[in-house]
Amino acid sequence: MNTMLCKELPGSVPGGAPAKNASAAGLTLHSRELFRQGAVVQISHQGQTYQLRLTRQDKLILTK
Repeated sequence: MNTMLCKELPGSVPGGAPAKNASAAGLTLHSRELFRQGAVVQISHQGQTYQLRLTRQDKLILTK
C-alpha cells in the first residue's frame, strides 16, 4: 500500500477546518496526479479508510 503524507492546505487551520477566508470552490486536484502510482487511492477520513478507484471505463468509485 502506498501512503502519501498530508500537509496543511493554505487557507486552513490546524485540524483541517477551513479558514473563514478560504475559497468556496475548495482545492482542485487532477485525477492523473491522484492515480499516478496505480488505480486505487486510500483516503483517511474521521478514522475511516476509503478507497477511490479508477475503473477501466475511466469512472471513479468511492468505497468504504
